[in-house]
Amino acid sequence: MLQPGSLSYIAGPVVAIVVMVLLALFMRWAFGGAATGGMRRRRPAPTDDGLLTRVATLSRRESALALRAVLSDAGIRSTIRFPEAHRADVLVFPEDAARARELVASFPAA
Repeated sequence: MLQPGSLSYIAGPVVAIVVMVLLALFMRWAFGGAATGGMRRRRPAPTDDGLLTRVATLSRRESALALRAVLSDAGIRSTIRFPEAHRADVLVFPEDAARARELVASFPAA
């Protein structure tokens, strides 16, 4: 039986704490950011539109939604990206970009 003054009475909790600290340090290194030496997942650059083409940049969310509805009525698939406050980009597929730009030119809020 463990006696309150014995070495093994103290060594057990100390070993457990040391193991937990080492495990925490390993997890931070393995899953932490670049500053801690681990891998870091980067967000794509905000200018990267992927397969889509930007046809309009609007200052109001409501205007972007209205333009998207106009494009949808014309059979053009579109999406809206909000890269920063008070800015909305309307994106379409490249094959629909020319038709979408014609509609954007006639859109009153653009």
